[in-house]
Amino acid sequence: MSAPSLLAAVQAATTDAVAFSLGRLLAAPAGLFRSVLLLAVGMPAAWLVSRWIRSYATRLYNAQKGLVAGKLVFYPLALVIVVSVLRELGFSLAPLLGAAGILGIALGFASQTSVSNIISGFFLLAEEPFRVGDVITVGDVTGSVLTIDMLSVKIRTFDNKMVRIPNESLVKSQVTTVTRFPIRRVDVPVGVAYREDIRRVRRILLEVAEANPLVLMEPEPLVLFQGYGSSSIDFLFAVWAKRESWLAVKNQITEDVKVRFDEEGVEIPFPHVSVYAGSVTEPFQVRILKDGDE
Repeated sequence: MSAPSLLAAVQAATTDAVAFSLGRLLAAPAGLFRSVLLLAVGMPAAWLVSRWIRSYATRLYNAQKGLVAGKLVFYPLALVIVVSVLRELGFSLAPLLGAAGILGIALGFASQTSVSNIISGFFLLAEEPFRVGDVITVGDVTGSVLTIDMLSVKIRTFDNKMVRIPNESLVKSQVTTVTRFPIRRVDVPVGVAYREDIRRVRRILLEVAEANPLVLMEPEPLVLFQGYGSSSIDFLFAVWAKRESWLAVKNQITEDVKVRFDEEGVEIPFPHVSVYAGSVTEPFQVRILKDGDE
């Protein structure tokens, strides 16, 4: 059935019901008053009930379950109110339901992407790879999850931008939940000069970790030898922190290492190139020419 035929069927199914209802409405203005009153009182009441359910479920479980519970309460209540208003206005629901079925078929063909996003949203709610309030990374976007809606997930980035990601894209993509676990590791790459005593460097780094009150001692800090770089001996200095303190620890521990190295006289080298001619042990000669010299 083509789109014009579907629209014609919908129009034919609803014309009689609308005409009949308008006639009843003109004859019984009390129905209009009751409908307006039902909308004015019912919708705010449904919203307040859903908000209370959401707050209660959030306290009992988490923010994500609270959000879902609030929607599961609000939408059925709103549907009941709308149906009641239509009955008060004298609309016959049978023709409208038939028209809705025909229109639903037409919309189904036109909204395959939306349906896929809705189904993907159910998968996200069931699997719970992240929750409302978690910090996640999707592609090159990192931010805090604001809402998990029927069609998309809304994220607020750290520079205060709102990013909308369709649910289908999240199901098909790699998603990293940064704040899933209560503690995180802070990795700080450290390079020292070849002349430094690596046992002394290791001791200094562990003392820096012990001196920081935000660094956890369990799991214990690690100083891992990474290898011989082009101009330095490379270490990985890894400490653990609570997820709420991760950013503060990352900033503080990097500054503390530099300050302590300066106090202890430990050299942090920069890349440089040495040029030799002939024997490695013999320097090459440099002669400066003045104007007129050859």
